Amino acid sequence: FSPQVDSANAGRVLASDAAVFLKKSGLTDLVLGKIWDLADTDGKGILNKQEFFVALRLVACAQNGLDVSLSSLNLPVPPPRFTDTSSPLLLSGTASSDVPWAVKLEDKAKYDAIFDSLNPVNGLLSGDKVKPVLLNSKLPVDILGRVWELSDIDRDGMLDRDEFAVAMFLVYCALEKEPVPMSLPAALVPPSKRKPISVPGAMPLIPSSTSTKESHQSLPPVGALAAKTPVTQ
Repeated sequence: FSPQVDSANAGRVLASDAAVFLKKSGLTDLVLGKIWDLADTDGKGILNKQEFFVALRLVACAQNGLDVSLSSLNLPVPPPRFTDTSSPLLLSGTASSDVPWAVKLEDKAKYDAIFDSLNPVNGLLSGDKVKPVLLNSKLPVDILGRVWELSDIDRDGMLDRDEFAVAMFLVYCALEKEPVPMSLPAALVPPSKRKPISVPGAMPLIPSSTSTKESHQSLPPVGALAAKTPVTQ
C-alpha cells in the first residue's frame, strides 16, 4: 500500500480513504459504488490488500470500457490511471492538449445545429431540454444516464455546446452498437475542458450506490420528445 491510501500503515484501507483515492480515477460515483461493492466482499467498509488490488483492477477495466464485474478481472488491461499532481507515482489521467478531439468538424456542425434549435440560455442547455433528445434515440435508460454523466464534464447539471457534442457523439456510437465507456477517454474531452481536474476532498461513502442509480434514471416520460430534433441514423 502507498501511504496515500493506508495513512495508518495498518495493512487495510478504510472506505473514506479509499473513496478519496478512487475518486481520482475520474470514474462516476455510480461506477465507483459498483467497484466498491465487488471489492468489499464481506461488506465491512474496509479493504485488505487483496481486495484493494481487486478494486484497482476493476478501475482499470472501467477506464478501458470493460464491464465492471468479477469476470473482467482476468482480461488484459493497462494499469489504472489516476489524476494527482502531488505524486510522481500516479499517471495523470488528464487529456493532453495535443490529442485531437474525437468529434469531427462536420459532425460538430450538425450537433451545433441541434444545440441551437433547443434554445440554449447563456450558451447552456438544461437537463430537461437535453433529455427528450437523448430519449429520442430509443437507447436504454441506463446507457443514456451514463451518456449524460460523461458529457456533463463540469458537473453543473447543464451542457454547453462542446459538452452537448460529446453527448451526441456517444449516442451515435451507442446506436452503432459501440459500448459507451465508463469514463471519458482523453480524445473525447473537448479542448475547451482540457485542464487539470481538481479532485474534491471527499465524497459520500461509496456503498450507497442504489440511491444514486435511481436518481440518474429519473428521465421524463417519453411523450415529451422533441419531434423536431430526431437522433436517428
